[in-house]
Amino acid sequence: MKQDSTRNTAYTVDCEDYVHVVKFNPFDSGDACSLIAYGGNNYVVVGTCRFQEEDAEVEGMQYKTLRMFHHGIRVDAIAWSPETRLDALPPQIRFCTAASDRKLRLFTSDLQDKNEFKTFDGHSDYINDLVFAPKEGQEVASVSDDHTCRVWDLEGNEKAHFVLRSPGMSVCWHPEEAFKLMVAEKNGTIRFYDLITQQAILSLECEQTPLMSADWCLKNTLKIGAVAGSDWLIWDITCSSYPQDKRPVHLDRARLFRWSRVNENLFATTGYPGKTTTQLLVHHLGHPQPILTGTAAVGSGLTWHRTLPLCAVGGDHKIFFWVTEM
Repeated sequence: MKQDSTRNTAYTVDCEDYVHVVKFNPFDSGDACSLIAYGGNNYVVVGTCRFQEEDAEVEGMQYKTLRMFHHGIRVDAIAWSPETRLDALPPQIRFCTAASDRKLRLFTSDLQDKNEFKTFDGHSDYINDLVFAPKEGQEVASVSDDHTCRVWDLEGNEKAHFVLRSPGMSVCWHPEEAFKLMVAEKNGTIRFYDLITQQAILSLECEQTPLMSADWCLKNTLKIGAVAGSDWLIWDITCSSYPQDKRPVHLDRARLFRWSRVNENLFATTGYPGKTTTQLLVHHLGHPQPILTGTAAVGSGLTWHRTLPLCAVGGDHKIFFWVTEM
């Protein structure tokens, strides 16, 4: 494995709009292709991807748009529902968005005549992240600059409401234990909530700010990662409430942290969008330096493929894809 190899994108997809957010479906949709959704200023586009890394008959990458959903306003975050199935008859696509008007929108489509959306009202400020309950997909959790985390049912009714001490930046649901939610706050605190008792059960501290993004490692749920200031930080929640490992990575502040879905030692971070280029760094805990450095023109969003060591970042009328080693 070459150290700190700056690499051009492996693949790109051209888009009709600036891409503010991009999200691979993290759940099995029953199809050989991977679902990907991206959001721009007015639209959400859902498409499928297939890569030569998983199918020898594919040359490079095959991308196909399934449907464009009119959104009417800038898309800030997207979450996939585990109820999305391409192998059902008719197929079902379901996802939720957060938008700059402080509303959540739940979209459900059979890719033919049925295209519904519901609006969830309640947040009084910018929504930074949202996630579906991973088992049944019957609830959505969201966090906002209004210092709350809210849990909604699919009708838009509020089922739980946690008051935070600073803006909520990231929210993750435990993949197996359906009643555990992780909320990361801008002030550097990460709390875990029990949805049955609606109480905090554990907290972690960054000891630095601003915390911009945190993620729960699905390959090893004792590991939490985050970016705060210009550093990445990793916790083992059995050891201590303080990070076990941290390293400065982005000179101008780090923006996003995402664990790979295939290797518990692999993760990616991005620098701040809005510069002429955004740096994507892929890190492996066994290596002192990033194992991949990529640059994207004003990138935003960061997502990992469900089964490949491959990540994607949005940009100006493009999605960029990088492939790394395990």
